[in-house]
Amino acid sequence: MYYILLGFGVFFILMAVCLCIIMYFGHEVTLKNIAIAVSSLLFGGFFLMITLPSLKYMLLKEYDVVKGNCTIEVSSSGRSADATFRMPDTDDVFSFNDIPELDAYGKAIPYYCEVTVSEDHMFEVDYKIFDVETRELLQSSE
Repeated sequence: MYYILLGFGVFFILMAVCLCIIMYFGHEVTLKNIAIAVSSLLFGGFFLMITLPSLKYMLLKEYDVVKGNCTIEVSSSGRSADATFRMPDTDDVFSFNDIPELDAYGKAIPYYCEVTVSEDHMFEVDYKIFDVETRELLQSSE
């Protein structure tokens, strides 16, 4: 997900720059072209503002592993579904697009989780779910 957002940011910035060059040399400065260039620049800047602070951690694979008891909640809307990992020990919340195949979900079912995230805790990388009592590996995203 991280690299998709980074790619969108670079794409929109390049699109805005190319459109400005075309408008300058083609002498076709219209309100529509200006609106497209400005909106593309804003979208690209927004995506890069989100992703660039974590670029060093993602490229150098400097990850942090958050361990502890967790609850897993599955939410779905339309065609998409995601799993939300809540870690009450650290008050962290992580979200993954793939849903683990477990027997039960919800706030009442505790698990022991190891969630790998970027060092600034902005982007999730993978997870491991263990039984809370036996520490037996139940599911992994790898």
